[in-house]
Amino acid sequence: MSQIAKELKLAVLIDADNVPYSNVKGMMEEIAKYGTPTTKRIYADWTRPNANGWKGVLLEHAITPIQQYSYTMGKNSSDSALIIDAMDLLYSGKLDGFCIVSSDSDFTRLAIRLRESGMKVIGIGEQKTPKPFISACDRFIFIEVLDGAVKKKTPKAPAGIENKKVAEKVTAKITEKVAQKPLNKIDEPIIELIESTIEDIADDAGWAFLGDVGNLIVKKKPEFDPRNYGFAKLTPMLKSLTDILEIDERESDKRNIKHVYVRLRFS
Repeated sequence: MSQIAKELKLAVLIDADNVPYSNVKGMMEEIAKYGTPTTKRIYADWTRPNANGWKGVLLEHAITPIQQYSYTMGKNSSDSALIIDAMDLLYSGKLDGFCIVSSDSDFTRLAIRLRESGMKVIGIGEQKTPKPFISACDRFIFIEVLDGAVKKKTPKAPAGIENKKVAEKVTAKITEKVAQKPLNKIDEPIIELIESTIEDIADDAGWAFLGDVGNLIVKKKPEFDPRNYGFAKLTPMLKSLTDILEIDERESDKRNIKHVYVRLRFS
């Protein structure tokens, strides 16, 4: 991540109807990788019983709750409030980008409009998020790969383990394996995406700088994230594809830092 990217001033706008409060910590840590959240707002009808549990999370992360009553049964009035605030913030001229946290396709046009105005738009939502909203963002991150992602069922240690500490360790191991389970497999379309991207920016010898490869892949596919495939970073993901790729780690001017290049085999 470049220094410029870290200095982006971001507005974080959260649709509480689409996000469990236990995910907020992981989301805020993820957003910090891209810039400084100068505005943090969350939208919901806070008079509803299912709003319980949010108070401590909002105080911890200094997120401002915006009350939006549901005027019509079955309609999400938080969407319109979030969109209106986003446009007000856009015209304030004090921001470099927006982070829209929702799995709702209703924000597709908003994301497009913000990007048309030169804003960086980062989306965060569940894997079920409709493709149009994902494509409208510069980058889209699935909640399921973030720290603190909610598991539908908490794994339990196998029956018969009487020692409490041993049982807790076994449960932790099982939980860790569940958390590391990839959301997607590295299938043919992803391999084709990687191959075509390397070809697009490769030099005469076929080598492409890994950082440039990663940036171009995200431009082509905003939801691309090595974590979706069970890898913490792009480098180990591509190293796992040694049957089709060659990796070359080159020394740089800076101590203990190497530049990684990649090319197609038989190119």
